[in-house]
Amino acid sequence: MRGSRTGRPIMALLDLLGRRWTLRILWELRDGPLTARALRSACDEASPTVLQARLADLRQAGLLEHTAGRGYGLTASGTELLDAFMPLYAFAERWAGDKLNDATDAG
Repeated sequence: MRGSRTGRPIMALLDLLGRRWTLRILWELRDGPLTARALRSACDEASPTVLQARLADLRQAGLLEHTAGRGYGLTASGTELLDAFMPLYAFAERWAGDKLNDATDAG
């Protein structure tokens, strides 16, 4: 298992998710499939080479699928993983709001 000499699944997953653009790709696909061009645009013009490498990694991991005419989309496992991130998303929204309120109170 890449990312883990011990074979621990969590270490392999963290290795995959820690690769540049991986989380962003998953996040951008949360509302449905996107073509490679639309995905590249959504990912702030990520390098086509890196984007294709990450898409291949995510497909190999079973988190993405490609459908002709629709583009790249999350598999059931990809959706489950993204659902697991939603509490982190909620925390980030609260955290950012707190930081904004702290800056406003200080000014």
